Formats: sequence, structure tokens, C-alpha cells
Amino acid sequence: MLTGMPTYLILVEMQIRCFQLALQKNRFKLLLKRFYREIYITQESEPILYARIQRQMLGTRLNSIVYLMALFNFLVIPIQNVIYHRREMLYKQVYPFDNTQLRYYIPLICLNFWVGVIITSMLFGELNILGELMMHLNARYIQLGQDLRKVAQHLLNENNVDDMAYSYRQAFTRILRRNVSLNQFGAQVEKQFSFRIFVMFAFSAALLCAMSFKAYTNPSGNIAYVVWFMAKFLELVAFGMLGSILYKTTDELGLMYYLCDWELIVHQSHNAGENVQLMKLLTMAIEVNSRPFFLTGLKYFRVTLAAVIKILQGAFSYFTFLTSMR
Repeated sequence: MLTGMPTYLILVEMQIRCFQLALQKNRFKLLLKRFYREIYITQESEPILYARIQRQMLGTRLNSIVYLMALFNFLVIPIQNVIYHRREMLYKQVYPFDNTQLRYYIPLICLNFWVGVIITSMLFGELNILGELMMHLNARYIQLGQDLRKVAQHLLNENNVDDMAYSYRQAFTRILRRNVSLNQFGAQVEKQFSFRIFVMFAFSAALLCAMSFKAYTNPSGNIAYVVWFMAKFLELVAFGMLGSILYKTTDELGLMYYLCDWELIVHQSHNAGENVQLMKLLTMAIEVNSRPFFLTGLKYFRVTLAAVIKILQGAFSYFTFLTSMR
């Protein structure tokens, strides 16, 4: 059972995720168009934020490399077949005909490798896309506070005490509207990926357990699964880190508005009515951001490092049970 379980779990997971993506491909295209039109930060416009995003994405880039290593490790089997005069497939399979005949074996082994290419590219491709969406959205949230502080410093330097509070309130309103637009984009991302995230996390514990058990029982004969285990582990950790970064940023948005130098504006402004309106707007901004944004798996769990640790703990528990039974 454990010989075929990793392959079975991977295939079923990818079929579910791919079918769901196919059903929502038009919405996904619209989401990407909006992302590159409104959210994406270019290196020319914001070099510091762009560099930070690239550092945050290093985990997903490393995960892509490890997945490719796992894919190319399957090429070892055809080489071993030539050396030892065998005709084994890349995965454990049972055919209703003699697949060892050369006319069947060559196209089947090519199809086996092509299936690996499809699955691997889907796994690290979707993770990289989702990581880009999350980290550029995170950078846009950070940008709100930076822009608001710049407005405050500019108005304080001008020292126009009559119109200072009014001008700041107008800028504050524009930034708050951007904030709401970012929240709406985040809700779109959640709606698009929530089901696939749930499937990925649901299969992860069993998949990690099965692959670790295969590697434990026969390390030399299951090199591909050892590398695949590393790739899956890095995928979960990188995803959890990105989710935690976005959660932390949005959790501090209310504090960001409170620390945007509004008290200096109110202190120097002579327009009492505008000061009251500004403080009411500040209160509304804090209320709007009272709940942080986070991706979920069908609302059952948040995508953070805490959720990843629970999955790893579950996989380790299943693994120790199987080793004790063995």
C-alpha cells in the first residue's frame, strides 16, 4: 500500500486542484490582469520594496529548484534499466498488457516523465504565483503608511496652519480608499485559492508521512522520493512564512494609521472643525483594519507558520506509528 501511496496522493491532489483551476480560469485571468494593473510593484518605481519582495520570495525560488531536482531524479530509473537490463516504470503501475515490450515501454516511459513535468510545474508554478500575489499585496499595504507619513511631513514643513488639517484629511481619504481596494483584491485572492489551499494542506500530512516512510525503509532505492519530501517540506514552510508576513502587516495596519503623525497635524492646525473630522476619519480607518487579512483553506485554518507546524507534527505522528508497526 505504501509503495503506491505517494504517487496516488500526488495524482489525486493535482487532479482536484487542476479541475478546480480549470473551472475558474476566467476569474483567474481577471485576477492576474488586476494584479499587474494595480498591485504589482516594479523595480523602477519602488526599488527598495521590490528588493524586499525578492528576498521574501527566495523560499519559493528554492522550492522550485528542489522540485525540478525531484523531477530529474526520475531519469535515474531509465539509466538503471539500461545498466541492469530492466524495464521498470518511473512509478509503480500495473498494466493489463505486457508493458515490458519495447513498442509499449518507450512511449509509456515518456508519458510517465511528461506526467511528472505537468505535476511539478503546477506545484511550484502555483506557489510562485500565489507568493507574488501575497508579497506585492503586502508591499502595497506597507506603502500606505509610507505615503501617509510623507504627506504629513510635507504639510508640516509648509506650515500652512489654516488648510493643514483639510489637506491632510483629503490625502488620508485617498489612502484609505486605496486600503479598501487592497482589501477587496485580497478577498478575490482568497476566493480564488481557498479551495486549492485546503486540498494542498489536507493531502500534505499523509503525503509527507508516506514519502518519509519510503525514504526510511529504502533510502538508496527511493532517492526521488527523498528529494520530493524535501520539496514538499520547503513548499509548506515557504508558504507558511509568506502567509505569516502578510498576516503581520495587515494586523498592524490600525497601529500604522495611529502612528502616521496625525497628532502633529492636529496640534499645529487652527481649524478645529477639520481637526474633529480628521480624528473621526482616523477612528474609521482603525475600525476598517481591526481584522487582519489572511488566506484560509475554506475558512478552516489560516495560512501561517503555525498551521504548517501542526501539519508537520501530524505527519511525524503518522510516521512514528508506521515505523512502530513495522
